[in-house]
Amino acid sequence: MQTTPIHYSGDIEPEEAYAWQQQGLGVLVDVRTDAERDWVGMVPGAVPLCWRTYPGMVPNPDFDAQVQALAAQHPGQRLLFLCRSGVRSVGAAQRATELGLEGCYNVLEGFEGDLDGAQQRGHRGGWRFRGLPWIQK
Repeated sequence: MQTTPIHYSGDIEPEEAYAWQQQGLGVLVDVRTDAERDWVGMVPGAVPLCWRTYPGMVPNPDFDAQVQALAAQHPGQRLLFLCRSGVRSVGAAQRATELGLEGCYNVLEGFEGDLDGAQQRGHRGGWRFRGLPWIQK
């Protein structure tokens, strides 16, 4: 028997995610590791909720309970998942949708964007590249 994959609500541009966050229509969920947020920077007001843990990048065993609690704390708001490049956040949005949560979106390009020709991030898209608010610890 083949199962049909669960699809999330969609992909959105970083600027739209920021607008939804500012308008109170969505809560930005940063699914990067704590180390990534500490070393690279973070979005003010984003809720940290690791999809994978550091070191080892193993799945967060508490993700399901944590994302359900987060949704309950923000009824009626969309969940806007952000990772480094917009890949892990797809998995997080899909999982949240599988859990029965509605309005789960992937923020395209992530925080740092795709690798450039020199194998570096931050020069080809992403939250920081687009000049959206972020802070460094």
